[in-house]
Amino acid sequence: MFIGVPKEIKNHEYRVGMTPGSVAEAVAHGHDVIVETNAGAGIMCGDEDYRAAGASVVDTAEEVFARADMIVKVKEPQAVERKRLRAGQILFTYLHLAPDADQTKDLVDSGAVCIAYETVTDAAGRLPLLAPMSEVAGRMSIQAGAHCLEKAQGGRGMLLGGVPGVAPAKVVILGGGVVGVNAAYMATGLAADVTVIDRSADAMRAVTARFGPAVKTVHSTRAAVEEEVLAADLVIGGVLIPGAAAPKLVTAEMVRRMKPGAVVVDVAIDQGGCFETSHPTTHAEPTYVVDDVVHYCVANMPGAVARTSTFALNNATLPFTLALADKGWKDALAADPHLRAGLNVYAGKVTYAAVAEALGYAFTAPEMALAA
Repeated sequence: MFIGVPKEIKNHEYRVGMTPGSVAEAVAHGHDVIVETNAGAGIMCGDEDYRAAGASVVDTAEEVFARADMIVKVKEPQAVERKRLRAGQILFTYLHLAPDADQTKDLVDSGAVCIAYETVTDAAGRLPLLAPMSEVAGRMSIQAGAHCLEKAQGGRGMLLGGVPGVAPAKVVILGGGVVGVNAAYMATGLAADVTVIDRSADAMRAVTARFGPAVKTVHSTRAAVEEEVLAADLVIGGVLIPGAAAPKLVTAEMVRRMKPGAVVVDVAIDQGGCFETSHPTTHAEPTYVVDDVVHYCVANMPGAVARTSTFALNNATLPFTLALADKGWKDALAADPHLRAGLNVYAGKVTYAAVAEALGYAFTAPEMALAA
C-alpha cells in the first residue's frame, strides 16, 4: 500500500502522523511511504531521518494526497485538506465529528474511508488510540490551569499548591477517566486541594485506590457539580462520551457565579466542550474571559508537546496502521471489531451512530458498509 504522511497545518500543530521508526516498520512490511517535506520538524525529525527510514520525501501536500492510498495524520483534516480526499482513499486520524458539521459533510461528500482514532476500541471497551493523548492533555491541563491562575494571565493570583500558612488552590476535575486521573496526578503532585467528580462508582473507587485521601471523590449530580464548581479556583473538564458531543455539565449561569479570576480548562473541547461558555481556541490565543472567569479551550493541547505526544501516539496507532496497510481496509476491519469501531464515514455514509445522531444523518452500520 502507498501510505501518505502530510505536514499538519492546524494552528500550532507540531505533531506528525508517523515517526521515522513507524515509517521503517511500514517499509519493512513491504509498503511505500511518502512524507511531505518538514512534516517531522516539530518533533525534531528531519527529512533525512525519514529518507533513512525508507520514505520518499516530496515538496507538497498535494502530491501526498494525490499519490497515497492511505493518509495517516494526527488532527482532523482542515478544509483545504478535505478537498484533496478522493473516493476510496483511506483517512486514518483523529476526526471528532460529532460537534463538526462542516467536516462531516465534506468527508461524506469525499467518498473516502474515514477511520477515527478516537472511536477505535479494545477488548475492555477502552479507547486505546485516544488514551495517550488524554494522558498528555490531562497532565497539561494542570500546567495550563496553574499558569492561567497567575494574576498577569487574568487569574486569581494563586499558586496552585499554596505555601505554608496559605491554603492551596481548590481544583475540581469533572470526569474520573484517563484525563481526570492524569490531571489529578499532576495536581496532587503540586499539592493542590483536589476533588474528582464522576457518576461511575467504579471510577471513583479507582481514583481512591490510586490516590487515597489526597483526592476527594464526589458522585456527579447537578447539585454536586454546581456546589463544587462554585467553590473551585480551577475546574478541569474531562468528560467523554465516545464519539458523541460532550455533555454540558457546567451551565453559563454557574460560570457567572464562579469566583472572579477562577479558571476553566475544557479538555473536552474537541467533542464540543462540557462548559456552556466554551468555544475552541488555539495555542496562538489560548484563553478568553467570560464573566471574569478565564477559559482555556485549546482544541489540540498535546500539539504543544509534539515530540512526547507523537511518539506516545505512534506507540498506539502503529499496529492498526500496519493492519490497514497489510490487509487492506475491508479485510482489516472485518477481522478486527475494535478497529471496525473506528469507521466513522464510508462512501458517503455515516457509520458511527453517535455522529449520525448528533448531526442528523442516517446511520449505516459498519458491517453493512463492509458487505457493500
